[in-house]
Amino acid sequence: MRYILVNKPYEVLTQFTDEKGRATLKDFVDIPNIYPVGRLDYDSEGLVLLTDDKQLQHRLSEPRFKVPKTYWVQVEGVPTEEALENLRRGVDLKTGYTTPAEVELLPEAPALWERSKPVRFRANIPTSWVQIRISQGMNRQVRKMTAAVGFPTLRLVRVRIADLKVDKLQPGQWRELKASEVKALTDDMAAQTAAAGTFKTPAKSEYWPGGVRPASAKPAQSNAGGPNRGGSNAPADTKKGSAAGSRGASRDGKALGTKPTGSKPASGKAMPGKTGSKPGPKSVGRGGAGRKPGPAGGGRNGRG
Repeated sequence: MRYILVNKPYEVLTQFTDEKGRATLKDFVDIPNIYPVGRLDYDSEGLVLLTDDKQLQHRLSEPRFKVPKTYWVQVEGVPTEEALENLRRGVDLKTGYTTPAEVELLPEAPALWERSKPVRFRANIPTSWVQIRISQGMNRQVRKMTAAVGFPTLRLVRVRIADLKVDKLQPGQWRELKASEVKALTDDMAAQTAAAGTFKTPAKSEYWPGGVRPASAKPAQSNAGGPNRGGSNAPADTKKGSAAGSRGASRDGKALGTKPTGSKPASGKAMPGKTGSKPGPKSVGRGGAGRKPGPAGGGRNGRG
C-alpha cells in the first residue's frame, strides 16, 4: 500500500487528468494507481492525501467519520468576535447550516510560502488570518462560511488532515507517510468505524407517516387466521371503514365477499329477500353501504 502526502499548489486540480490541459497532481506525483482522499479546490492550496488503500480512502472521505481538517484563511477585514462566534456556532449557507467549527483569529500572518499568483486585496482594507477546523465537507465550505459573516476569503491553505501536518513541504513536494502515521490513521478510522456501526438504521416497517414510529407505539399486526381471512397490516388506529378484511368466511374457506374500503360496518345479519317485499335500507347486509337495492325477489345481500 502507498500513502502519499502532497502539498497541492495554487491552481492545480486534485486529480490526475484534465481534458482542458490544466495542471494536475500528475505533474508533481508520478505514481500509478493512487487516488486523492477527498478534494481541495483548484484555487486552494495545501495538504492532499493520496493512496491506493481503498478502504482507508473511503473512511477518510465519508462525512459520517468526521475527519478534522485545519485551514489557515486570509480574509478581507478583521473579523469581529460576533462573526467568529457565528462561525463557531454554524452558518446558514442557504443550502443548510454548517456544523460547529473551531475558529480562532491568528495574532499575525503565519509563515507560509509565496503563492504563485499574488493575492489581490484592496489597499484601503486590511486583511487578517483565521484558523478554522472543520470535519464537514460541503462544496467550497470555508469560503462560503467567511463570506456569510461578512469577511470574504482571499487565500485558503489546508495545513492539517487529522494529525498529518504540512510542516516543511513546499508547494508540489510530497513524502511517504511513516509507518507510525499510517498505523495512527488506520487505528483511528477503525475506532470510528466501530463507533459508527453502533447506529442502527430503522427498518422501513418501523416508519409511520410523519416520522419514525414512537417507541411506545406497538407495531401493526396482521389478522391471524390464514390467507382466506383477508388479513391486513394496517395500524390498529385506522378508520373503522378501512378495517382489514371481510367480516367472515364460510367454513369451507371460501370468502363470502369483501367489504369495500370506507364502508360502514354492518350492524347485524343481512335479512333474506322475499318475493314482492320492499327493499331494505341501503346499509343492511354485507354488500356494504351505498349499494343500490336489488330487484324484488333478489337473493341474499341484494345479489341476483
